Amino acid sequence: MNFLPTFASRIRMLAGVSLLSLLAACSTIDRGSSPSLVKDASWAVLPFDNHTETPMAGSRAESIATALLHARGVGSVKRYTGDAQQESLFDGQNGKRREDALSWARSEGVRYALLGAVDEWRYKVGVDGEPAVGVALEIVDVSEGKTVWSGAGGKSGWSREALSAVGQKLIRDLLGTGIANAR
Repeated sequence: MNFLPTFASRIRMLAGVSLLSLLAACSTIDRGSSPSLVKDASWAVLPFDNHTETPMAGSRAESIATALLHARGVGSVKRYTGDAQQESLFDGQNGKRREDALSWARSEGVRYALLGAVDEWRYKVGVDGEPAVGVALEIVDVSEGKTVWSGAGGKSGWSREALSAVGQKLIRDLLGTGIANAR
């Protein structure tokens, strides 16, 4: 009779470990340590590169990042108003667009700039159609032109979850580390 409770508890434990493994497989995040930043400094969100086949994926991620910076209490946040549209997946203008945006940020007196790239922004093909997002972010000290923090991650959601919600969770997780030491 002792065999049944032991067997049942082993099955429950195995099921629990399997469930945790499944949930852990839903996202991957790599990020640098939190830099010391001035919270009240002026910020700019510069164009995010769109490395996907999804139109406007970079602009969608920029909007989410801007809102999250405001929600985290970061000082003034500006958005780049120049030509930020990436014409196609292989347009080859990313370096020029980045330099133009950083020049604009310098002329506006911005201290920190948030740049990014969207590598995945879609619903997976299949029965469930799960949302999947991949984003890389970096915080640049505009006056020095050097990257002070960067992070990248990928996240997938459940079949009934909105793509923008998965993107928001991923960007929030990444930015949480990037601006954690803003004082």
